[in-house]
Amino acid sequence: MAVKIRLRRMGQKKAPFYRIVVADSRSPRDGKFIAEIGTYDPTKDPSVFKIQEEEAKKWLANGAQMTDTVSRLFKQAGIEK
Repeated sequence: MAVKIRLRRMGQKKAPFYRIVVADSRSPRDGKFIAEIGTYDPTKDPSVFKIQEEEAKKWLANGAQMTDTVSRLFKQAGIEK
């Protein structure tokens, strides 16, 4: 099973809010997920994000792949693979 760390879209139309989740790569964007490890709000200036670092590091150590956007957020938070 390929596991990815990616964004799950929440919020209203034209007001996105995202949760950072660990999910099977075959599941849909807003579908079933394994764990929730943070949030991301791009509507604020500057963008606000919160990440549970220990959970993120645990999933990365277990072989989870990050999407490009999540990778950028992790770099800003100081979490490296």
